[in-house]
Amino acid sequence: MRLERIHHAAIICSDYQTSRRFYAEILGLAVVREVHRRERNSYKLDLALPDGSQIELFSFPDPPPRPSYPEARGLRHLAFATPDLDEAVRELEAKGVTVEPVRVDEHTGRRFTFFADPDGLPLELYEE
Repeated sequence: MRLERIHHAAIICSDYQTSRRFYAEILGLAVVREVHRRERNSYKLDLALPDGSQIELFSFPDPPPRPSYPEARGLRHLAFATPDLDEAVRELEAKGVTVEPVRVDEHTGRRFTFFADPDGLPLELYEE
């Protein structure tokens, strides 16, 4: 088997319009396609990063909350690479997003920080 990269991550949100705005407008991900699936009373929004990787944003009626804090099994967080962490933090904060203090990875020496999407999903910015 030859795996080359992550193609996409799927996220289920509680408020589709709020999460759509967050990922498309605040984070600036490009909308690839948006589909309303009437039979499921659900939206599916494909969003792309510049390298071609994607996020699939789903809405479903009354999804259960994600267990977190303390750490729960499953996906811990989603990390985005950025060439300029300070600039990314400034942009998020200017758009009203709360960002944790910047830390340094003790093993790689790289700087990173966390923030959350509208449903509290932990998102990371990792400086490359």
